[in-house]
Amino acid sequence: MMDLSQSDVYLDSNATTRVLPQAAHAAFEAMEDLFGNPSSTHSTGLKARYILETTRNRIRDAIHADDGKIIFTSGATEAIQLAVFSVLSQLSEQQHATPQDTVPNYLLYGATEHKAVPQALEHWNHVLKTGCVVKAIPVDSHGKLSLDFLAKHIGQAKIVCTMAVNNETGVITPLKEVEGVIRQHHETVPWLVDTVQAIGKMELDLASTSIDYAVFSGHKIHAPKGIGFLYARPDASIVPLLAGGGQESGARGGTENLPGVAALGAVFQCLNDGDLSVFQSSKTLAEFREQLTEALEEAFPSIVYNGPLENSVSTTINFSVPGFSSKEILDLFDAAGVRVSSGSACGSAIRGSFVLEAMGLESWRSDSAIRMSFSTCNTDAEITTACQRILEAGKALCDSCLAISNSVGASRKHPVDGLVQLKHEDQCSWILLDQSSRTCVIIDPIEALAERIELLIRCQSCRVVGVLNTHTHPDQAHCHAMLTQLVSDLIDDPHDGCDHSGWPSAPLGEALLDDGSRAPFIQLAPERIIAKVELPGHTADSVSFLIGSMSQGNRLRAEDIHFAMTGDHIQIGGLGRSDTGTGDPTDFFRSLLRLAAIIDRKTVLCPAHDYGNGFCTTLAAEIESGGLLAQVLEGHEDAESFSTIKRDMDAQIENSSPLAWRCGLIQNPSGHHFVDIPAKDLPAFFGEHQDAMIIDVREPHEHHLTHDWQNLGLAMTPENVPLTRFTDFINRQLRQSPTEKQNQIICVCRSGNRSGKAAEVLNRLGVAQVWHVAGGLALGTPTNSNQIGIQEIEYLIWKLLRRKLSRRTTQNVDSHSLAKRNDVRFRKPIRFAFLRRNWTLKRAPTVHWTA
Repeated sequence: MMDLSQSDVYLDSNATTRVLPQAAHAAFEAMEDLFGNPSSTHSTGLKARYILETTRNRIRDAIHADDGKIIFTSGATEAIQLAVFSVLSQLSEQQHATPQDTVPNYLLYGATEHKAVPQALEHWNHVLKTGCVVKAIPVDSHGKLSLDFLAKHIGQAKIVCTMAVNNETGVITPLKEVEGVIRQHHETVPWLVDTVQAIGKMELDLASTSIDYAVFSGHKIHAPKGIGFLYARPDASIVPLLAGGGQESGARGGTENLPGVAALGAVFQCLNDGDLSVFQSSKTLAEFREQLTEALEEAFPSIVYNGPLENSVSTTINFSVPGFSSKEILDLFDAAGVRVSSGSACGSAIRGSFVLEAMGLESWRSDSAIRMSFSTCNTDAEITTACQRILEAGKALCDSCLAISNSVGASRKHPVDGLVQLKHEDQCSWILLDQSSRTCVIIDPIEALAERIELLIRCQSCRVVGVLNTHTHPDQAHCHAMLTQLVSDLIDDPHDGCDHSGWPSAPLGEALLDDGSRAPFIQLAPERIIAKVELPGHTADSVSFLIGSMSQGNRLRAEDIHFAMTGDHIQIGGLGRSDTGTGDPTDFFRSLLRLAAIIDRKTVLCPAHDYGNGFCTTLAAEIESGGLLAQVLEGHEDAESFSTIKRDMDAQIENSSPLAWRCGLIQNPSGHHFVDIPAKDLPAFFGEHQDAMIIDVREPHEHHLTHDWQNLGLAMTPENVPLTRFTDFINRQLRQSPTEKQNQIICVCRSGNRSGKAAEVLNRLGVAQVWHVAGGLALGTPTNSNQIGIQEIEYLIWKLLRRKLSRRTTQNVDSHSLAKRNDVRFRKPIRFAFLRRNWTLKRAPTVHWTA
């Protein structure tokens, strides 16, 4: 077993890169010693001006742009704005001077460009009222621009924007080929190229091209954030976005970001020198990619690459794993200590990739896409560690019955006993597994989850007792037949046929319910049965499946029913609709009363849809919410008044109300009443709540990849309560006796999102006093000091101490003393004292948190 407690491996360099020590040192020096204003004419200002111009010349050398303009900006986005604004401002002046042409003018951009490009085109086209049509150049399935489309439309273009390397897929654009088409059909159209992901990874010779503008970003090449530049050909139009001061030869007003420029200069010096101690060679980068792809293919045999590797930069790998969403793989890798992304970091949420959609790839590949990107500064040791962790992640999926592979080592599968909830969008499938009898029941299967359900059952070596539906819709009937076929070899059915719900026509017997009625049941284990009751209303054939244990005389008492699979009858925060198909509100009313008479107020209700990530509910919680169900159960509504209200509610579903849901009108609980614990308060909090139960709500493959809980701030390993089994955990908590009952629960996860939702659900169901760690375990993960530039921190501390020393004494400090203080042997004690004083928080009696 590898040691996953070591520092993280960062493979998201297309989002941002760590700052080079040389760059950080140059920035510190520019802030402390060379802090002058480059526009000042005295000696201090001249030194600052020297940094500015030296960096500008280093950039020209690196991109082979001897006579071009280099304009420093805050980053590539500003550089894009400056270029687009300059072109469209000139166009706007021309349009005012000459009559408008009736032929539409185009602002062309590649369909897979970074969003900053089309959004800049749309914004300035609107602001400057140029009346152009912003038009995307389509790409093929390999991400290559359609040159035929370009040739057809370039004659009417006022600007064309392409990129050298795609930031999501790493696909390289053949700039010479594109240039040939552009200049053949339009010799003077301004051409803007996004070279953000190309610098340092491929040769750039801008002087030999007709590129008018090229944009760059410092934080993508190991400089700090907040610095970038625009290259412009000598005759390219520049209209300043920021006027005033005359800086950058009048192209950008405002005092230059000298520390950022100095850092950028240090990076380009290393690039120009070909320093292999800093930047890896092209051959080494290709070897790194080969190592990573080999590990990925072993860990995920069904992996699909979303861009042609042979036509991409070596530092970017974009892939999808069938059956897994981007978030699932991100969480898996994050638990293993490998940082990747689902695409552009500028997206605010994990969602489908517009780049892959533009390439015409299947939607599942877009929804499942993962971008793994390393930099030219990653080391062999980091890549080796990443490969080991990728293999460990693959094993973890197998152990959790989410994948099967013979190539990632022996299985250590984790047994699953109890109720599992799998979700696809808002739909829920429920699988009840009983380890004592090795049997399982599948309820409300969803086609999108069929393969995952089959994999879970086969991995757990369970015999399928039934594939059941709480009600029938065409899609459910299809999935029932499909899943039954998938697991046909696991079904040991002695009965002759099934009814519409999948229920065997000859069950084992009948259970006596608390309302005096009887219900057929199937025995799953000596202590567990599943019974069926008719509950028409949502549809004429709606049923509920009751899971519990019988007492003597085949009696299934309300308090012994642990779960009620209610389908779309009772949902979380509302009721299912009864206005479609064979639904009937009067039947619905009677079914509500019957269900309340045969189950307990704390029986866990498991719906077929979960619209607000509420997981499950109980009659007690629904009564507490005060909705229509509460009115019925408290005797405030009769069948007639209920039917009237229900018809009005169902009619609202057709409106564009935010409460409108396909299978019911649902009112999600507003706000939360649990307590968020900031990471900085955890030491004291844990000291005061040492008897609380700590649960990790991540999935088993994530939980078991986390080995060093003490470094995450916990003195003991939390109990793993994955959200897929959260409903089962809730049932156990509700069924505990007063002496067993856990009154305090603390929820944790990686980011705080899942633990916050878990705490909200526990609070709503009244399980316990609940807290969750705001921000999640990620805020407590120790960071490798080398990755954050600890040498630069030490250097800064030494400089500050030297300054204090010089202020406290009138004596000169000899050079030998200064050299001793600058020696790393003398700085280490300073470093550790600094870390102890500022980073390690208050120690609690049994647990502590290091932030």
